[in-house]
Order: sequence, then structure tokens, then C-alpha cells
Amino acid sequence: MRILLIHPNYRSGGAEIAGNWPPAWVAYLSGPLKAAGYTDIHFVDAMTNDLGDEEIAARLKELQPDIVGVTAITPSIYSAERVLELAEEHCPDALRVLGGIHATFMYKQVLSEAPWVDVIVRGEGEEILLDVVRAFDSGNFTEKRADIKGLAYRDGDEIVATPAAPTIKDLDAIEPDWTLLEWAKYTYIPLNTRVAIPNMARGCPFTCSFCSQWKFWRDYRVRDPLKVVDEIEKLHREQDVGFFILADEEPTINRKKFIQFCEELIRRDLPDKVKWGINTRVTDILRDEELLPLYRRAGLVHVSLGTEAAAQMKLDQFNKETRVEDNRRAIQLLRDADIFVEAQFIVGLDNETPETLEETYRMAWDWQPDLANWAMYTPWPFTPLFQELGDKVEVFDFSRYNFVTPIMKPAAMDRATLLDRVMHNYRRFYMKKALFHYPWRGTGFRRRYLLGCLKAFAKAGFSRTFYDLGKNNYWGPQAKDKVDFKFDTTRKIARAQLDDWEAAADRAARARARKQSMLATPADQVIAKACGGGEEQLEELIS
Repeated sequence: MRILLIHPNYRSGGAEIAGNWPPAWVAYLSGPLKAAGYTDIHFVDAMTNDLGDEEIAARLKELQPDIVGVTAITPSIYSAERVLELAEEHCPDALRVLGGIHATFMYKQVLSEAPWVDVIVRGEGEEILLDVVRAFDSGNFTEKRADIKGLAYRDGDEIVATPAAPTIKDLDAIEPDWTLLEWAKYTYIPLNTRVAIPNMARGCPFTCSFCSQWKFWRDYRVRDPLKVVDEIEKLHREQDVGFFILADEEPTINRKKFIQFCEELIRRDLPDKVKWGINTRVTDILRDEELLPLYRRAGLVHVSLGTEAAAQMKLDQFNKETRVEDNRRAIQLLRDADIFVEAQFIVGLDNETPETLEETYRMAWDWQPDLANWAMYTPWPFTPLFQELGDKVEVFDFSRYNFVTPIMKPAAMDRATLLDRVMHNYRRFYMKKALFHYPWRGTGFRRRYLLGCLKAFAKAGFSRTFYDLGKNNYWGPQAKDKVDFKFDTTRKIARAQLDDWEAAADRAARARARKQSMLATPADQVIAKACGGGEEQLEELIS
């Protein structure tokens, strides 16, 4: 049984400007497969190697796999679908499997627009994919697929989704196989070292309206911190990794385990060999003020902080549960602890104006983070905010849903003006930092790191890959009228997906009506119900 995993070729000019990121999904899926005896596994990283259709087709014809597996976030979905279309052409007998967050929630859309996809793995893939491989290996996958939880597939003209699979309770039981990756190609530009993205926890207890991660992972689970350090130590020893970013949405949620993690890194003398970064919330930094020096001693050098907005109204809309003044305080605490801080702003909502963008710039400069990032609001099609926006969403070309393309058009300006004003913020912020801060403030590691970040920005800017500026024909304010985002206007939401959304909306409306009815019913008239809605109580069922 030969299994081929392919990472689709997609770049947006966003996060990849800092380097080439190793596709961790390959390691976490291949580990359990190999442990189960499926050792003939191959990997093609089409993104890192910038492979086109002809090169991918050549690998497919050469390897002739029995199963082809691909993953996709929303902006890479069309690239992933294309890989499996090539697999249909060149390996017609292979089972074509698609996973990832987009396909998990948009399986009716995917199976409508890409009928050559044989099966979609919905949710965490380690256990579900192993069930799929075993069923296919037995020779009667078509008969067994209905009994495998967490799948979606076509059965004739019908799109079928099996019940959701349970989440993986013992994350420590997963032994990722990092050997499939081409480590020499995964470099973090600011430090010119190999980079990894290990996983400490899955899920998030918070429900930010613009985020989908909490829906995908469903419940919050944390690994044993000692085992995470084992993995990092192994990555450093065997793959020469010198920098890692925890893949968690917010690794500091479980304060006790995060402290254990830091203390174990220090105990093993790893901070002298490996530095690292995280994403986290402002509230956690405020909570951990006294612990920040410990985090820095553990090798934490970069925190990307979800400040999100300079206006309290936007923070409330995002359901961030923070205040603007908290953002300033958190940034100062990190700087005092000698931890580089990156402030994240989300821009481009309906109420965005040139004045509000100017406000984010003034606040960013006033707060003085080491780095600032203005991300375009991207309405993931499976988040609450997307449903609330309704007809305001005009673009359904998911390849541009990448945080750098203005999917939404603010009421007060067009998309080209929005892009131009965001670039104006970048130009001012980083030009002043480059001239008056980075070369002169701090010595040793701090200076080297900041100049490395500047190098990454300059490299992307020179090649016009930053924010897809070259593709969008943006060359500065003078070219604003010539900007063309090249949206594929033929892309629409499939009827099956619309029906699914409408049914979900109807269920939600009925649930709200029932709740309001219950609230309006006098307490002495409310009939107690058993679990499931029956009128029998537990004692009656037992007897």
C-alpha cells in the first residue's frame, strides 16, 4: 500500500515572507500510519518547491500511489482540488482524499465543484485517515465508508456525511514522523535557521467571531509539556531546528502547563540552542506579568499579540473581551521583558475609513511594538461573522481569502484605496523603524533579530510578493487606479452548500424561538424533561 501526501502550491505574500514553513500535518498524519504498519509513505511539498501541474503530474506518474492525500486551508482549496484532479488523470485507481479545515466545513461546496474528490476527512485526521486507509486496504472501501465516522463523499448524486468522529483525547499518543520533510528548505529568515511548528494543545475555549479554529478542534486539550519538550529536543538534535513556533491558537491558556513547558526547556539547557515564538491574547500577558522573565529565559523571543483593533467598537465586534488600553500595557510588558512583540490589527470591515486606518497607525506607533501587521479582514465562510455579513460578501473566490486581499469592501472606500492606505501604514511604520530603531536600539541578539525581520520585509517588498502586490499591479499610491485583484467572479456558492446553510439557519431560529417560549412560560407550568427530551426521568427508565 503506497500512500502519497502532497502539500498544494499556494502563496499569498503573507506569513511566508518570513520563510518556508514545514507542513506539520504531514508529520502528524504519517506517524500513526507508520505505527500501524503503513510505511510506504511519500511526500511532495509542492508549495516549498514551487511545483506546477506538470511537475506534480510527473511525480504522480512516477510513484503510482494507491492513496493520494491532500490538505487545504481556505485559500489553497483550489490548488488542493487541482492536485486530486491530476491524480484522477494519472493514477485513476488511487483513492483521492482531501482534509483540512475548509473541506471539513465546506464539504458540500467542495464535492459539488470537485466531484473527482473521492472522500473528505472532516476534523482531526490522525485516527480518521487510518480508518480510511485500513478500509481501502481491505478492498471494499465503498462498502465500509458509511461506517467510518468523520467522512463526506458522493454516493451517486447524493452528498453523504457520516456522523462526526470524536476528538482525539490522548494527544500524547500521537508520535509524529518528521523525517518525511525536506528540512534544509525550511528556514526562518530573521534568524537564518531551520524552523518547526510543533503542537502543544488543540482547540481554544474562546469564540472570537472571525475565527474558525475553535470550531474545527471543538474541545480544548493539552499535551504533557515534558513530551512536547521531548519532541522539540529531538527536532533540534536530528533536524538541526533552531527556531519553532507553537502551532496553538493560544498556548498560554493553561498557565500551569505552560510554566512546566518553560521550566523543562530551561532544565535541559535548550534556550541556548533553540529560540521560539507564540501567538497569544493580551489578557494572558497581563495575567502573567511576573512570569514574563521566566518565559524569556526559556527562549521565548517573539509574541504575536492579538491586539486586533485600535477602536473599542471593533474589539467588541470581534468578541475579543479586551480593552484598547490593555493592548498598550501588554506591549510594554513584553518589551520590558526583552520579548519581541508583534501587534496584529484586523482592518477592512464595513465601517473602515481612511481615518480609522490612520488611527491604527498612530496607535501602533504610540504603543511601539517591535513589529506591526495590518491583516485584511477575511470572512471565513464557516464562521458566525460570515453568516451575519450576508449580502455584504461579494467575493466567493476563496483563493483570495488570505488576510492580504481586501475581500470585503468598506462602505466609505473602494478596495484599492483600502490596500493603498494599509501600505501607507506599513511604509511609514517600517521606514521609521529601519532608520531610527532597528540598527541603533539594543545589541547582540535583539539587534540581529530585528535586522533579520527587516531583511525579510525588504526581500518580499523588492520581489513584489509582499501582500501579493505584484499580482495586484500595485506599485505605490500613483498606481492605485490600476490595481486589479483579479477575482474569479465565476466562483459561486454551490446550491448544496446554500441549502445546508439555510437549514442550519432554520434550526437556529427554531431553537431561539423555543428558548424564548420557555422563558415566557410561568415556572410552575414548565414540564421537566429527561435527556433527549423525553418525559420519563432516570428512575423510571431504570425500573
